[in-house]
Amino acid sequence: MTVETTVEIVELDRHECRACGYVYEPDRGDDKRDISAGTPFEELPITWRCPVCGAKKAAFANIGPAGLASGFKENLGFGLGVNNLTPTQKNILIFGSLGIGFLLFLSLYSLK
Repeated sequence: MTVETTVEIVELDRHECRACGYVYEPDRGDDKRDISAGTPFEELPITWRCPVCGAKKAAFANIGPAGLASGFKENLGFGLGVNNLTPTQKNILIFGSLGIGFLLFLSLYSLK
């Protein structure tokens, strides 16, 4: 009889100081302030300050887990809805527009 256990690995969000750009990474902690590795940003004491510039905890912005592009989710709403298109739809839109433009350019030769 075997018992399988599954361990869910949770990626902790990183936080970036908006004043100086320092990134608090929970996987590393903060050696200067004796914060052990694995401590989430939310569990840092209220008196914790940025080790680089001394900014308060409120000056930090959540930039998501490591390996995720910063601000990617927020940027999906921009671009007139084009960011929600699939790559195939984007190709059709781009090359279709170029084709129509080329045809309009060629139609200029029919003018006298």
